[in-house]
Amino acid sequence: MTTQLLDRHGARVRPMQRLVGDLAISRARVHEFCGPARRVLAMSLMAHCQGPVIWIHPGWRPERLYPDGMHEFVEPGRMIFARTRRPEDLLWSMEETLRSGAVPLVVVDLIEPPPLTPVRRQHLAAETGSEAAAEMGIDPPLGILLTPGRGGAPGIETRWHMAYAPQDRWRLDRLRSRMEPPAGWILHRGRDGIEIEGRAAD
Repeated sequence: MTTQLLDRHGARVRPMQRLVGDLAISRARVHEFCGPARRVLAMSLMAHCQGPVIWIHPGWRPERLYPDGMHEFVEPGRMIFARTRRPEDLLWSMEETLRSGAVPLVVVDLIEPPPLTPVRRQHLAAETGSEAAAEMGIDPPLGILLTPGRGGAPGIETRWHMAYAPQDRWRLDRLRSRMEPPAGWILHRGRDGIEIEGRAAD
C-alpha cells in the first residue's frame, strides 16, 4: 500500500511504500537491498505493492529465483523477468523502465554496487516516470538495487541489509537513510507474511 505523507507545512512529499511492519521507503527513488536474504526482502516488498514487477537479472549467471518458493510472498504471475546479456544492460534496462512509469516496482539483481553516476540516473528516471505514472493513475515507480555483501552503492535513498537468523527468522538493518538513523530489527513469518518481532540487539 502507498501512502502520501505531508510535511509540517502541509506540503506534499514523495509517496511512501510499506516495506515491512511500520517501516516504509519513498517511491520515485532508488533504494539498495543487500545481504544474504536481500531477495527475500525484495519479495516481501512485492507483497505490499500492487501491479506488475519487473525483475532484471544477469542472464549469464546460473542463479534463478525458485517459483515455488515465491508463492508465500507474491503471485509469480505478477513478475516479468528480464535477462540481460551484458553487465551494462542491467542498469540501462532499469533506467528505461523507471522512466516509462508503467511499472510500479523495478528490481535489478546486480553482481556489485554501481558507481554514483548510474545511481543518479536511476533517481532522475524514477522522478520522470512519476509524472507518467500520475497520468496513468498508478503508483510512482520504485527502484530496488540488489547488491551482495553489505552493499555500498553511493547516492541511494536508503540501504537495507537482511540476513538469515535462527528459528526461521531474519535480521533487518537499516544501514543508511537520508531521513532516519541506522537501526536493526528481528523479523519472523507471520500470518500475513514477514512481520517485525522487535528491535535487534546491537
